[in-house]
Amino acid sequence: MQKRGFVYLIGAGPGDPGLFTLKGKKVLEKAEVVVYDRLIGQEILDYANREAEFIYVGKAAGNHALPQDQINEVLVNKALEGKIVARLKGGDPFVFGRGGEEALYIREHGIEFEIVPGITSAVAVPAYAGIPVTHREATSSFAVITGHEKPGKSVSSIQWDKISTGIGTLVFLMGVENLEFIVTNLIAAGRSQDTPVALIRRGTYPDQEVISGTLKDIVHKVYDANFQAPAIIIVGETVNLRAELKWRENKPLWGAKILVTRARAQASGLLERIRDEGGEAIEFPSIKIVPESDLSALHSAFAVIGKYAWIIFTSVNAVDIFFEELRKRDIDIRQLQGIKICAIGPATFARLAKRGLLVDLVPEEYRAEGILAELKTRIQPEEQILLPRAEGAREILPESLRKLGAIVDEVILYRALAASHINPPLLESIRKGQVDYITFTSSSTVTNFVKIIGREFIEDFNSRVKVACIGPITAETARQNGFTVDVMPEQYTIDALFNSIVVDHKS
Repeated sequence: MQKRGFVYLIGAGPGDPGLFTLKGKKVLEKAEVVVYDRLIGQEILDYANREAEFIYVGKAAGNHALPQDQINEVLVNKALEGKIVARLKGGDPFVFGRGGEEALYIREHGIEFEIVPGITSAVAVPAYAGIPVTHREATSSFAVITGHEKPGKSVSSIQWDKISTGIGTLVFLMGVENLEFIVTNLIAAGRSQDTPVALIRRGTYPDQEVISGTLKDIVHKVYDANFQAPAIIIVGETVNLRAELKWRENKPLWGAKILVTRARAQASGLLERIRDEGGEAIEFPSIKIVPESDLSALHSAFAVIGKYAWIIFTSVNAVDIFFEELRKRDIDIRQLQGIKICAIGPATFARLAKRGLLVDLVPEEYRAEGILAELKTRIQPEEQILLPRAEGAREILPESLRKLGAIVDEVILYRALAASHINPPLLESIRKGQVDYITFTSSSTVTNFVKIIGREFIEDFNSRVKVACIGPITAETARQNGFTVDVMPEQYTIDALFNSIVVDHKS
């Protein structure tokens, strides 16, 4: 007997992926089918099971991927196949999201469902613009109203005479195209033409735009500014509080679009910091880390691990693969007793420290030249050194160590390959240079980025975008590939790179 499917109607929130609920994330991780709307961000879709079937049903003005009755059928048909279906809707599914219609259709066909509420844009978007929907000295009531009702409708579903003067704050969703109609009806029903109004476009996103005025002049302001949908409209005295309460625009990276090319597994910290400081972090991993299929050289080193005086870890990736292989082969970490450990950079040091290891040396300069300057007084002739690292890494380190008399066993653990499956619209916007900064954290991120976007696009891209490199080796690779390096920190760390971008953006 075939298992019965299940449908989750999930509110994805207003846009900022940080506002997506924990329960929504949990459901996405187990869903077998994801049916999603137009305004669902890639960061939220990335929570889903990679093996899930993704079905786009987005709606834009005059362009519906699927009409509503067909969306209803998709949900039921996939559930009848025995699938767990996640229906992702912007905002909250029961606030002008047609979630009620979908739930009724699902129930009529004998399918079980669950509602996972989302944060509605009616409250979150004004909050991100510094506008509370209620305030004890201004109003104690607010209403959420569709702005999609067309002028000339024979019977209006909106009681203009009631809401115009009977409710403090009015929030209209999807109403930009009908702004003049809304304003005219509010004034005709008794709302003062001096009532403050704000329109918020791309609310909760890093490129959020706000335009303010009154009922008397807002239509002209919106027209003159060519202010485009989608946006929400807030009418009421609390709009005036924005001058004091706006907070997002005060963040140090507000307005900056920053392209992060680091491998996906390592980029989360940098992405989060950019977003926390008001910037738009665009994930564009130019490399993916692929462990070597044949790690027999590492396994041979494990067999004689006690002979090594030093192990030099040059990256977090090397640490992770090294210790994962130790675990797989049931080798006790205590076998490393007495071996000195060198870590290149604070991130590598932190990853080793998490495994309970005391690191003997972290060079002040995080590249081969700095390591050698500090190791040359510590290494004795004929001492054996294990160097687990990436394929294609610079040869200066093992060669120089050998010149000091050391015996170096270089073991290749992984390769940094050009990333695949790049979102085509994102790739096109990158080629056009539609960002403010690009970050390069290694030479491989540079070379693989060039491979992905095409060398013929580099000159135009470079003329439009500031290039931020983590250190001199990466910067030199960038220059060799046609980039002008605009930002490089004195310390070669992710934190220092981030701080240097903040300083540059403020200047």
